[in-house]
Amino acid sequence: MTITDCTIKPYDIEDKPREACGLFGICSHPESARLNYFGLYALQHRGQESAGIAVVQNNSIVSHKGMGLVSDVFDMSHFEHLHGDSAIGHVRYSTTGSSILTNAQPFVVHHRQRSYAVAHNGNLVNAHGLKAELEEAGSIFQTTMDSEVFLHLFVKNLVLGFEQALIAATSRLKGAFSLIVMTSRGEVIGIKDPHGFRPLCLGKLNGSYVLASETCALDLVEAEFVRELDPGEIVIITQNGIKSLRIPPASKRAFCIFEFIYFARPDSTIYGKNVYLTRKAHGRRLASEAPVDADMVMPFPDSGTYAALGYSEASGIPFEMGMIRNHYVGRTFIQPTQSMRDFGVRVKLNPVKELLTGKDVIIIEDSIIRGTTVRTRVKALREMGVKRVHLRVSGPAHRFPCHYGIDFSTKGELIASRMDVNQLRDFLGLDTLHYLTLSGLLSSTGVPDPEDHFCKACFDGCYPVNFDETVSKYCLE
Repeated sequence: MTITDCTIKPYDIEDKPREACGLFGICSHPESARLNYFGLYALQHRGQESAGIAVVQNNSIVSHKGMGLVSDVFDMSHFEHLHGDSAIGHVRYSTTGSSILTNAQPFVVHHRQRSYAVAHNGNLVNAHGLKAELEEAGSIFQTTMDSEVFLHLFVKNLVLGFEQALIAATSRLKGAFSLIVMTSRGEVIGIKDPHGFRPLCLGKLNGSYVLASETCALDLVEAEFVRELDPGEIVIITQNGIKSLRIPPASKRAFCIFEFIYFARPDSTIYGKNVYLTRKAHGRRLASEAPVDADMVMPFPDSGTYAALGYSEASGIPFEMGMIRNHYVGRTFIQPTQSMRDFGVRVKLNPVKELLTGKDVIIIEDSIIRGTTVRTRVKALREMGVKRVHLRVSGPAHRFPCHYGIDFSTKGELIASRMDVNQLRDFLGLDTLHYLTLSGLLSSTGVPDPEDHFCKACFDGCYPVNFDETVSKYCLE
């Protein structure tokens, strides 16, 4: 199977990186399935390919999952059958394994009269080697997901006892993983990798503990935020309370800094910092690093909006919504005819001509991946009579692919790996272009000693966990 075979993506007009998934779980609550639905709804931005919920019923696990958005996969009739006191849920954008229903999560297995379900966010860089080892020992895999590797390791080690099996299985994994596991006895387990790549937090709702990728999901179900899981931590939640186990953490943390730039919802708090305020701080730092005279500051909504507010605030240049987003465009739609030029841009964002014509504008974006979308939008602004276009990007240039669960392009497709800033400026049709420096990005997070806390591999090529470059990061053949 080639990489093309196993990365079947729906047509999407956005030239943006994609995150792996969002996780939600709750233990010992009579409305566990419904709360999962709302939790996943709050996390929909983390994955739109599939959604699923698994619940414990009569000492077994039952699930419903499907392709599409949470609101497409579930309706009220499903919750007549999904009833139980413990449940976990998942929204997915595939970075390992095909975009097919078989690979939708939570993934459920049955072993010796017990059932186990897992939901995974991240990417295991040693999954191929572990899978080969397990198959040699007799394991039979049902999917092409790296997430399934964990469950095979776990049940293989159950001879050591439940807690030791969790520790032994987790210790074999390398890469980025935040996991929520559920057993048919009703236990809900949260696991975070030793580097802490992906977010996972703990909340409490009327005596029941909740796990979620982001605090915005806790807010929606009115759960109280307790804390974020530590790197290398395994939290076991039962009806009797909570217990924490640990595997040795890495010498340095490696939280994905792109959560602050793009992935996390702005109303979430991650790594102890509010995302909205952090993105505004990125914009203020941009204004100090690359000031320029202009009539207005504007984002390409919605990704650049909060940094644009910060840039406007620091520079004193008015903030305007120069492009209006159509919020009712789905991920797929009928292809236009060739005569409908630039349809992909206009169907999602349309400029306000009367506001922009004859003006000098500063556009704030959070990233440039392939450059195709930005180039087309800048061209459209030029054609309507915008005089000067200055682009400011609220993160450094992406020059290296991610191997830890973000669907960045291969290095050859990342335009900043092939062009310097001046070349890229001319290619995009800009008057000026400036990326936020890495030091500026790190300092504006407000995290003490940020060099020791974040993964920055997509910017500097310094990967915290080694990987085999000859093995596809997209699927397990």
